[in-house]
Amino acid sequence: MSEEKKNPTTYSADNIQVLEGLEAVRKRPSMYIGDTGPKGLHHLVYEVVDNSIDEAVAGYCNDIHVTIHKDNSISVRDNGRGIPTGINKKENKSALELVMTVLHAGGKFDKDTYKVSGGLHGVGVSCVNALSIHLKAEVHREGKVFKKKKKKGKPMYDVKEVGTSDVTGTIVTFSPDPEIFTQTTVYNYDTLANRLRELAFLNKGITLTLLDERETNEDGTEKTNVFLSEGGLQEFVKFLDGNRTSLIPDPIYLEGIKQGIPVELAFQYNDTYSENVHSYVNNINTIEGGTHVAGFRRGLTRILKKYADESGLLKNSKVEVTGDDFREGLTAVISVKVAEPQFEGQTKTKLGNTEVMGAVDVAVGEILGVYLEENPREAKVIVQKVIIAAQARAAARKARELVQRKTVMSGSGLPGKLADCSSNDPALCEIFFVEGDSAGGTAKQGRDRNYQAIMPLRGKILNVEKAMEHKIYESEEIKNMFTALGVSVGTEDDPKALNTAKLRYHKVIIMTDADVDGSHIATLILTFYFRYMRQLIEKGYIYIATPPLYLVKKGKESEYAWTEEQRIAAIQRLKGTGKEDSVHVQRYKGLGEMNAEQLWETTMNPEKRTLRQVTIENAAESDRVFSMLMGDEVAPRREFIERNAKYAKIDT
Repeated sequence: MSEEKKNPTTYSADNIQVLEGLEAVRKRPSMYIGDTGPKGLHHLVYEVVDNSIDEAVAGYCNDIHVTIHKDNSISVRDNGRGIPTGINKKENKSALELVMTVLHAGGKFDKDTYKVSGGLHGVGVSCVNALSIHLKAEVHREGKVFKKKKKKGKPMYDVKEVGTSDVTGTIVTFSPDPEIFTQTTVYNYDTLANRLRELAFLNKGITLTLLDERETNEDGTEKTNVFLSEGGLQEFVKFLDGNRTSLIPDPIYLEGIKQGIPVELAFQYNDTYSENVHSYVNNINTIEGGTHVAGFRRGLTRILKKYADESGLLKNSKVEVTGDDFREGLTAVISVKVAEPQFEGQTKTKLGNTEVMGAVDVAVGEILGVYLEENPREAKVIVQKVIIAAQARAAARKARELVQRKTVMSGSGLPGKLADCSSNDPALCEIFFVEGDSAGGTAKQGRDRNYQAIMPLRGKILNVEKAMEHKIYESEEIKNMFTALGVSVGTEDDPKALNTAKLRYHKVIIMTDADVDGSHIATLILTFYFRYMRQLIEKGYIYIATPPLYLVKKGKESEYAWTEEQRIAAIQRLKGTGKEDSVHVQRYKGLGEMNAEQLWETTMNPEKRTLRQVTIENAAESDRVFSMLMGDEVAPRREFIERNAKYAKIDT
């Protein structure tokens, strides 16, 4: 921690304002942190880190440390001003006590203390306190050290002074309560690292360090990452586009205050065919966009269209250019700071402040207009990309219309290979997309026909990451997936929007062989869902089946194994005191090697199977990973596989 950087007298005990109590958090934790699974578990860390980020945005903090301890407890340390410890006159309690125990108590509700802040629900440390076995706060402030400790939200002792200090800051240490987080209390390093990296890009000049005491490197040092961005969103866009070929040398970048609203944005064009816009409000990822995204798109279309018309570059174009064409192959990050953000819904995923639209529109207009005039070569490349996009859009529209005509909605029937289920209730029905006719035949025999549908896929589907849109809708396997699911593309407002009103299944299960080819097919299908059916992922409808790798047998006894460790353990259990060669191990190279009964028992039976639900925890990171895995660059893909595959044989 470092010395205080500004006069701390503006942030005192009386700045802490109380809105309501903390009573229902333990009874209904999902109302405050989303869920009690891994996502909610990691959200506890984000709540504490957000408090430190608020200090950084206010100008009082530039160093934040997050430590995962060996017992899976978490410490978050910053060098901010330290949570006030004096007596709040209104509540007649220590301000530190209020912050830790009262919901909606914090300095962020006092706009003289924080102009903008991330976690505007204000549940922060108090919510983390309620959902932890233990929480301890150590405050370095005004030359002293103060401590306060809680157990399941209840005080173990009053705030006490324990020493002196020549630095300022706060250290919060907590252990999540397994009674609340029944699925797991184990933190995932990569999940936390991705969020801290994102925060570093969004708040340039702030150092965020992640340390994992549970794991050591080959040299014996603890696993750690330090995230610091001096370039902010420019670096963020380059990071996201690291596996794509950029059409311009550097991202177009702007940072400033427009109409009283701080706006930072960066964008560039690449050689792909999808639009990747990531937006943030006060460091919150607004995955559904909102007025700031609308302002960005409006400004981009207005300025590019004006330039293209005035320069005569569209003169020989035989297609009409629309707003969508100006955004194809675009990667952009938009970050705004809003004092009183209005979010649509409780999930903070769509900004509703109308004044932000104009501010971002003006910002884009100013920077892009100057850029196009000063960089005519790059401007020509961008407009040529727009023309190609317009031509491809016309072809894609015809292909989409063909898909529309072949969907269930148009009454033309289902794909011939689909073995449908008898139930018509989407909430009860599930469909398995299976690799190949052989495995499809076995699955059809083993399924429960009442609610399980089987759709065999022929080989590897088209890699949508590298294909133009009209090629995607012309692909027979992809058309069959649209038709089988009952979804269609295009609405009156958005020709690319996914229409799920007639979705026929609420469980869409990818079931492929447990080998390299099977994993590749699963990744191709997931890429398609992420790029063209993301709504299904966001609603929690997409799953991956987990067939076993081994069948271990001895006489009439047998066990299935999904991992190498399970195989070894099964051998040891079955052989007992006998010889190891008395145990027979069968390696399943494909689903077709199982009989129908085995496939049902291990992979399809809801009472015994394990399904992995596909979720998007970090849209920007997901975008980067898919572009890396399915793009043209080999080196980063190889590095990713080597780093993440526990057992990987990589062809050279």
